[in-house]
Amino acid sequence: MTFEEFKIYCLSKKGVEETYPFGDMAVWFKLGEKAFCWTFVEMFVMGDEMKPAFTFVNCKCDPEQALRWREQFSAVQPGWHQSKKHWNSVYMDGSLSDSEFKIMIDHAYDTVLKSLSKKLQLELGL
Repeated sequence: MTFEEFKIYCLSKKGVEETYPFGDMAVWFKLGEKAFCWTFVEMFVMGDEMKPAFTFVNCKCDPEQALRWREQFSAVQPGWHQSKKHWNSVYMDGSLSDSEFKIMIDHAYDTVLKSLSKKLQLELGL
């Protein structure tokens, strides 16, 4: 999956906002005020174009599922610079299929959705 495909997939989910809390160096995808996925936006030159490097994505995760995915996939590691209990870093090394990665994104979104108050869910139209 490319960076653009990842971004489009996250933004296709209801109520999601794309934010840049640290300038243009990292993009966070949030539901309400809570992030469910984020990644660095590192640019490099490819031919005549600037392209985003897509090294890893941090995904929110239920603690038990986080451990299962770490055991199952070498590309899934404890969340870099996040709570190791609630976040996984998914390294974009080509070893995960797009469908496996989308399952992880869906899980991250659902994990945050379940943590939102019913009032906020209604305000977001969820």
